[in-house]
Formats: sequence, C-alpha cells, structure tokens
Amino acid sequence: ISAIILRRLKAVAESYLGEPVHKAVITVPAYFSDAQRQATREAGEIAGLEVMRIINEPTAAALSYEANHQGHKKVLVYDLGGGTFDVSVVGIQDNVVDVLSSNNHLGGDDFDAKIVEHIVEHLKKQGADPTGSRRAMARITRAAETAKIALSDQPFVRIEEEYLLDKAGAPVHLSLELARADYEAMIASYIDETLEAAGAYAGVLYLA
Repeated sequence: ISAIILRRLKAVAESYLGEPVHKAVITVPAYFSDAQRQATREAGEIAGLEVMRIINEPTAAALSYEANHQGHKKVLVYDLGGGTFDVSVVGIQDNVVDVLSSNNHLGGDDFDAKIVEHIVEHLKKQGADPTGSRRAMARITRAAETAKIALSDQPFVRIEEEYLLDKAGAPVHLSLELARADYEAMIASYIDETLEAAGAYAGVLYLA
C-alpha cells in the first residue's frame, strides 16, 4: 500500500515538474523502528524511486523553517496529526539537524472517539444501543471522522445515517446536529494534555 501511495506521489510530482523523478527523500515518524524505516525504503524502491534518505518528520519540519540557520539552536516541534500527537525537541547546529527527544501520545483517533461516544449516548437515549453491531459502529466511526473534518471550517454539522440499526423490527435512523463549540468542549482536556506535554518539553528546552 505504501508503494502504491509513493508511486502516485511520484506521478503527481512528475506531472507538476514536467520531467521524470528518480530520487526521493522520505519522511517517517520519529518513533519508527529500524524495521519500519527499512519497509518504507523498500516501498519507495518498489515505487520506482531511489530513496536517498529516510528522515524524521520533526527533522523535516525543522529543516523547512530553519533551513538557513547558522549557529546552535534547539526547536520544539508540536505535531498534532490525524493519528498521533508528537512533541519533539530538535537540535540544529550549522545546518545539522538531530532529534534530541520525542514523545508520541494522543491523536486524531482519540478526537474521533469523543464524537463516537456522543453519538452512542444520543442513540441510547432513544432506546437503541449500537455497540453490539460492528457494522453500525463502523458507520458511526466514519460519520464521526467526517463530522470532525467538517467542523474545521463550519460552526455546525449534521450527522445523519439512515437505517443504522433495527429495533424491534423497526429501522433506527441517526440524525444529530453537533456544534463546533460543543465538540471543542468535548476535547478540551485532550488539548490541555498536549499543551502540558509541550510545556514539559519546552521547560527542558529552556533549561538547555
């Protein structure tokens, strides 16, 4: 699957540049094991790329923002993504970038789960419990992720799934409006947790 994605990215890059692309530098999460890095390298080769280097995502972020930095500096990289939350301290000295420390905890899946819990509680109040149905929970999880994405730029979103369950032979439909403010309240403790983690790393950074 990684090779298919990289092959597609290679084709997009070639279309944009108007010339063949043979070499690539691929970024991976800082916590990736040697086996995971090797698998990524092999996926690049299957995609028709000569993988010049595998570098950590915090390193790539630091290079992007501090490409021409001279002297010694330490940078805190705060990366709250779709699957994980990473806080990394990166050292930069004369264009040499090194990840000094990294921690991954929390992420987009946890935020989705809050909406899933909200939907399940809503259905239970109507006398329907979807937790015993894998199919219903899969649909709810997909709907939760879609709602989360929509709330990025909309104040409200309506979550609707027809024929989600059967209750005493009658279909159960899901129709629920979720406000961004309510969603932000749901995940407030998670956001605080990421800031506390970043603050702890920043403290180390300050002392250094």
